[in-house]
Amino acid sequence: MEVTERLILRRTEQEDFERFFEINKDPETNLYNPSGPMSFEKAEDTFRRMQEHWDQHHFGAWTIIAKENENIVGFGGLSYKKYGEDEKLNLGYRFAVEAWGKGYATEFTKKAIDFGFTSLDKEEIFGVVRPDNIASVKVLEKAGMTQIGTLNDVPGQPESLVYRIQK
Repeated sequence: MEVTERLILRRTEQEDFERFFEINKDPETNLYNPSGPMSFEKAEDTFRRMQEHWDQHHFGAWTIIAKENENIVGFGGLSYKKYGEDEKLNLGYRFAVEAWGKGYATEFTKKAIDFGFTSLDKEEIFGVVRPDNIASVKVLEKAGMTQIGTLNDVPGQPESLVYRIQK
């Protein structure tokens, strides 16, 4: 478990699935996701892969809890992800709409980066974001990440922006 000033980050547990699906099926949380809101089957598969990542690597996506009311406000963390042919340590997150605009994403992102560099002793962390997702671009930049290129990861769509921070 990790903590920030206002957030508790803990390993995702099976009983978190309902909230995970609730957040990921919301069209608003998927405004910039070319795949759109998650189906139940996709959410189940994604959640299972998150659990498997923890089992294999002893880190991964956390359940993000607001200290003030102990509500689950999102999910995110560090995990290995394919960037084209290359596997990178990827920072990703998704927050419930009611958690937007409170600075949680920036607070979370800074903690995840610190965790990657100190606890995991990694040399670099990457993030990929859709070019029109201005809020997430700002979060990554506030956390010290810089755009290093683009990734053609969605056929027929503008390329995603690739961000990186080095230790």
